[in-house]
Amino acid sequence: MSLNHLMSERSLYLRQHAANPVDWYPWAPEAFEKASREDKPIFLSIGYSACHWCHVMAHESFEDVAVADVLNREFICIKVDREERPDIDSIYMTACQLLTGRGGWPLSILMTPGRKPFFAASFIPRHGMPGMPGIIDLMRQLGDAWRLDRPTVLGTAEAVNKALTQFADRLEPRKLKGNEITLAYQSLLELFDELRTGFDDSPKFPTPHRLIFLIDYYSRTKKKAALDMTLRTLRRMRESGLFDHVGFGFFRYSTDGEWHLPHFEKTLYDQAMMALAYTKAFRATGQAEMKETAEMVLAYAERSLMSPQGTFFSAESADSEGKEGKFYLWTLEELQQILDPEELDLLISAYDIKGEGNFKDEATHIPTGLNLLDLSGPIAPLAEAKDRTGTEARRNIEKSLGKMFDAREMRIHPDKDDKVLVDWNGIMIAAFAQAAQAFKKPVYLATARKAADCIWLKMQHDGHLYHRSIGGEAAIDGFLDDYAHLTWGLLEIYRACYEKKYLDRAVELTETMLRHFSDVKGGFFQTDDSSEDMIVRLKEVYDGAIPSGNSVMAMNLVTLGVLTGERRYSKFAEMTFEAFAIDLAKNPAAYAYLLSAYAKARGHGSLLTIIGKDNDAFSELSAIAERRYDPDLEIIRQDDFQKMPENLRSDILSRKVELEPIAYLCSNFNCIAPIRDRNELESTLASLSVQKMEADRRS
Repeated sequence: MSLNHLMSERSLYLRQHAANPVDWYPWAPEAFEKASREDKPIFLSIGYSACHWCHVMAHESFEDVAVADVLNREFICIKVDREERPDIDSIYMTACQLLTGRGGWPLSILMTPGRKPFFAASFIPRHGMPGMPGIIDLMRQLGDAWRLDRPTVLGTAEAVNKALTQFADRLEPRKLKGNEITLAYQSLLELFDELRTGFDDSPKFPTPHRLIFLIDYYSRTKKKAALDMTLRTLRRMRESGLFDHVGFGFFRYSTDGEWHLPHFEKTLYDQAMMALAYTKAFRATGQAEMKETAEMVLAYAERSLMSPQGTFFSAESADSEGKEGKFYLWTLEELQQILDPEELDLLISAYDIKGEGNFKDEATHIPTGLNLLDLSGPIAPLAEAKDRTGTEARRNIEKSLGKMFDAREMRIHPDKDDKVLVDWNGIMIAAFAQAAQAFKKPVYLATARKAADCIWLKMQHDGHLYHRSIGGEAAIDGFLDDYAHLTWGLLEIYRACYEKKYLDRAVELTETMLRHFSDVKGGFFQTDDSSEDMIVRLKEVYDGAIPSGNSVMAMNLVTLGVLTGERRYSKFAEMTFEAFAIDLAKNPAAYAYLLSAYAKARGHGSLLTIIGKDNDAFSELSAIAERRYDPDLEIIRQDDFQKMPENLRSDILSRKVELEPIAYLCSNFNCIAPIRDRNELESTLASLSVQKMEADRRS
């Protein structure tokens, strides 16, 4: 078996293509030099290891000798793992959207040796279909165009390159109007699927950052509809086929509008964001089912995605044994062999298990004979069991699921992508640290700290980050998302334990970002100022599957402004909001996490510092502060001045520690008189909430 130029790559996705007859190169100078030397265009294919349709295109086309002959003859072929090189993916996905009006993976790009794209598509079939030629005919036509109609091809490339440049330079800083938060809420209200929940038709994506925005919006305004949309969606996703009822964790998205038919890949970032959404819902409502779901997601991440070092791998594939979802689906006959008759009857009733299967083919909608677990069927038995925690019905369901888990473990598992990505780990660190604080579980904090400490030791050097590690080898200079998301995780750890080094590290990374990623017009570039020279340098702000680096960076800056009293951070946050004001005005709901940061900045944020000896009175003040969920209130509890960060407010640091605890409440860089009485603190915090509600109502 001959191998192409991917054989020495560390990425699982690239290694999966190392034996293709296509003469793949990684993204490297060698490939571009060869393209120039041989006067050939470049066929760029971008995907990732957990992507089902990437595997379909690989099996249909890239493993086919006839396809490979055409690609090798007409082009220099480059394969990119989008998770390793999000900067490359962002540029050429933007080009695809400019050329075709849509995007997706696998992404197929034809470009000049100078990297300027002139053709884009997502999945290209092996054989032609109405309206679309097969890959062999299409690549022959495009190869002929390069040789025989070069001026037209180069004209298209220049036009696309000009459009990319205009897109990158489109931002014109301006003041926000102040109504963007309300408009985003109203837009989500209009988009909400009253019957099926969520905000899309099909496919249906979880978009947990939208739910986080709505929870915080409710906490500020007490608009019941915001909380209702959130809780209904969270409950439905937990009950649906989107959730792995046997092994826990959420699948990537639902291919239908019912949350029933999932796309079976499991990514680290989805688990992290979903855990954060359910944890925040618990903090705002105290509802046990929200806590339970968050803990299930975290249990999956620890069991299935945690590396031996305590960091987290990036994903599990949708496919096993060449079939999407095979690992997760069941025939009735299999269940009859695993479960007792009484257990099976309850499972059939609760999850609508059928002999012909409840899982239908995505294209034909014909039953496949396979079943997935989804509580959208006749759910009365389990619904009653859920209401009577500890009843025999619930115990039987849990026992059945346990048996199914043991049986499923004997199957061939989906491939696991062993990349450790700093940005995705940062979000998972944030999820564990926030859960530790919300659920009073120190073990979660230990998990967050271990992952953060490992990344700091192995993937950080002099305040600079690497993007990914595979097998302990750290490589690829960090992107904005790496810095922003890891800083988020560090701040959540600090909130959970108040250990000085985590705030110090967050400040150090932020200072690196301000020096090397910031734009004088506001906002932050995806790459630093010493990165590889690409055709454009983009600033991403759209909150897609996860919040953008700019959105998270804005929230970090607002938070650090509150925690440290450093006005410079608040100013950079304000510049970030203004840099994207035009985008926010056009479609505010598409920037939910950025608007969460803006809402906190507009309320100026508040810092409650409780200082004193650790006694009953100290605990009482702390309990009062933490009982009330307030997204704009930062809390620091410290019984030792020596452990407090040097960069905290001078007016607090200048005070002497007293035996009795004192609470200092500061907002908008001003502090009120110290509070010693628990009733006074409770009254003050309640008054603060009323003031914010009034301010939101007026805006």
